[in-house]
Amino acid sequence: MGFFEKIKQGLQKTKNGVFGQINSFFNSFTAIDDELLDELEELLIAADCGAPTAAEICARLRQRIKQTGAKEAAAVRELLIEIITEMMEGGQELDLSEKPAAVLVIGVNGVGKTTTIGKLCHQLKSRGKKLIVAAADTFRAAAIGQLDIWADRAGCDIVKHSEGSDPAAVVFDAVKAAKARGADAVIIDTAGRLHNKKHLMDELGKISRVLDRELEGTSREVLLVLDATTGQNAVNQARAFKDTAGLTGIVLTKLDGTARGGVVIAIKQELGVPVKFVGVGEQIDDLQPFDPAAFAAALFD
Repeated sequence: MGFFEKIKQGLQKTKNGVFGQINSFFNSFTAIDDELLDELEELLIAADCGAPTAAEICARLRQRIKQTGAKEAAAVRELLIEIITEMMEGGQELDLSEKPAAVLVIGVNGVGKTTTIGKLCHQLKSRGKKLIVAAADTFRAAAIGQLDIWADRAGCDIVKHSEGSDPAAVVFDAVKAAKARGADAVIIDTAGRLHNKKHLMDELGKISRVLDRELEGTSREVLLVLDATTGQNAVNQARAFKDTAGLTGIVLTKLDGTARGGVVIAIKQELGVPVKFVGVGEQIDDLQPFDPAAFAAALFD
């Protein structure tokens, strides 16, 4: 099943919610005027696009309607799909060009981070990539055990230490193994919550310094895993991590379990951080590389 079919199924709750109302709204309007666009803006906010993003979408739509002279509902809806696609495009490709690349996966506990790593490994293995997984969330024995199971399912080697070990030491050994085994990338799990935010950022800083020293000049991705069901709270989490962790991309999980799919648009527009993968189910192949055009089309399919 391709991305469009998977995302169409995964967005069912979103389409049945506010975006379904937007579709009905387009089918019922008789004239394109400011009142119509104001109502559309309110619906976009209700779909968790966020007020700034909803305002930007409608501003662009006003301009595009004037430029094209669109008058029919179908034409205006196509313009809206076009605008949403444009706003989400750029940067969604994962950079593994210089190997061994490092993919640092971060996020608070409960968002599906470890599961996402397993699915990401499966996705990359299916592209022929050789991977090493680093179990650097050493603060929870369950995290190490869970990651071990997922690495085995995906057919990837794992480097792990005992609970309570230094996460940076795990990363050092994983990098060493990646170099020795000719791996394309090291996928690194990290702690979701330590004693406080400063402690968490200190640990991420130590890991980054190991990568700077041991993998100088190779590709680096820092992916933040977010739970789509939290809506605008996901945007706030991304904002909190953006400056301190140097994010390069977002993985949005549980998109199939929410009516708040508009949050995808808000993340890219408000934070300038691209969504690189979306999770649309529980199976190992349900993590999909993000396709902005297919996503926008599926919202209004």
